[in-house]
Amino acid sequence: MQSTLVLTAVAMLAFAANSLLAREALGTLSIEAAGYTAIRLVSGGVVLYALTRWAGPSSARRGDGLSGDWLAAAALFVYAIAFSAAYLSLGAATGALILFSSVQSSMLAYGLARGDRPSLREVIGFAVAFSAFLYLVLPGAGRPDPVGSLLMIVSGVAWAVYTLRGRGSRDPLAETAGNFVRASVFCVPLVGFALLYENASLSGIVLALASGIVASGLGYSIWYRALRGLTTFRAALIQLSVPVIAAAGAILFLSERLTLHFVVAGTCVLGGIGFALLAKQKRQA
Repeated sequence: MQSTLVLTAVAMLAFAANSLLAREALGTLSIEAAGYTAIRLVSGGVVLYALTRWAGPSSARRGDGLSGDWLAAAALFVYAIAFSAAYLSLGAATGALILFSSVQSSMLAYGLARGDRPSLREVIGFAVAFSAFLYLVLPGAGRPDPVGSLLMIVSGVAWAVYTLRGRGSRDPLAETAGNFVRASVFCVPLVGFALLYENASLSGIVLALASGIVASGLGYSIWYRALRGLTTFRAALIQLSVPVIAAAGAILFLSERLTLHFVVAGTCVLGGIGFALLAKQKRQA
C-alpha cells in the first residue's frame, strides 16, 4: 500500500505539471494545439520506446512487437488533442471543472457498473473533496465557450477510458510506450497541419517536449503502475488532487497570488481524499 501511495503521489505531480506546461505553452501562444499535441505524443513515444529497448524484452508485447493496445492509444490521442484544443477557448478554472467532472463521472459510473462499492467513509471523503474542488474552481469559471466545453468533456471521457485500460497492467513502462507509439500514428495529420498553418517558438517546443517525455510519458507509466493497487473509485477520487497541486505550482512557479480561498479549498480537497483513503486501513485495524 505504501508503494502505491508513493507512485500515486508522483503520478499526480506529473499530471499537475502537464496542466502547468499546457497553460504556459498554449496560454502564451508560444505554440498552438496541433503542434503541441504532436510533439507531446511523438516525443513521449520515442523516448519510452527507447527505454523499453534498453530495459530488454517484455512479456507484455503483442505480435506487432509493441505492448499496449489500439483502444488505449486512440483514447490517449483523443484526450491529448481535445485537451489542447479546449484550452484555446477555456480558462484554467473552467477547463479543470469540466475535465475532472467528466473524469469522475465516467470512472465512477464504470466502477459502479462493475460492482465497485465504496464504503460510507469513502463516499463521505469523496463528497468533501469534490465539494471543495467545486469551491476552488467555480469562482474562476465564467460562462464557458460551448465548443471548448464539449472538447473538454470528450477529453475527460477519453482520459477515463485510458486510465481504465491500464488497470492490471503487467508492464507499465512497456504498455505506456506502446500506447504512445500507436498514438503517434494518429499525429501524422497534426504534423502536416502544424507545419502549414501554425507557428511555434523554441520555448513552446521545449514545453511540449517536457510534457511529452517527462510529465506524460514517464508520468503515465507510473500511473499505470499505481493503478495495480487502486480501486476504480479511488483512482477517480485521487485525481481531484491535481487542480490543487497545479494551483500550488502556479503560485510557486508562475507568480500567481496565494489566497485564503485556495488555502481553504485545497486543504479540504486533500483532507477529503485522505479521509477516504484511510477507510481501508481503519477497517483492517
